[in-house]
Amino acid sequence: GLDHAVAAGLRPAVLVGDLDSISASGRMWAYARGVEIHEHPMDKDATDTEIAIARALEVPGIRHLFVVGGVDESGERRLDHQLATILALGHPSLAELASVRAVLGEAGFSMLHPGRRSVLDVEPGQTFSLLALHGPCNGVTLTGARWPLDNASFAGTEARGVSNEASDHTEVLVTSGVLTVVIP
Repeated sequence: GLDHAVAAGLRPAVLVGDLDSISASGRMWAYARGVEIHEHPMDKDATDTEIAIARALEVPGIRHLFVVGGVDESGERRLDHQLATILALGHPSLAELASVRAVLGEAGFSMLHPGRRSVLDVEPGQTFSLLALHGPCNGVTLTGARWPLDNASFAGTEARGVSNEASDHTEVLVTSGVLTVVIP
């Protein structure tokens, strides 16, 4: 992640994880710039993403979380890593944040924790999906879409919210559960 961030012109303040994929030049870049480094063992019970999220929650006044990732150094998309990241973004510790979003590969994700409302960043006609990947969701209300919803319930085992289409001002609300919005 550090190597990609530096290539994109970003200057990370903190580096966390087992650092198994960082290049030698990336590590030297971090040392030379006094980046705060929290190196963890490779054998651990948490993913690097979970560790990074936990560290982000320590930042005073944090209101928004945005995660970027999804392709490893070889260009391979690891479905298990992407699923683990999606699961981590639904963790109850993130419920108080104003927004929880991610871009994994080319897909955008928003996790709506209970009581959250979001105006989707979609163009009219753009496809998006609503999924209850973290368990049942209730009170799902969707406006500004081809197939609106009013106080709907989603089981964690159904795909009813797949492939909807945005119209003008697409907005979604969930009253209980963690709803995953996917913009492919």
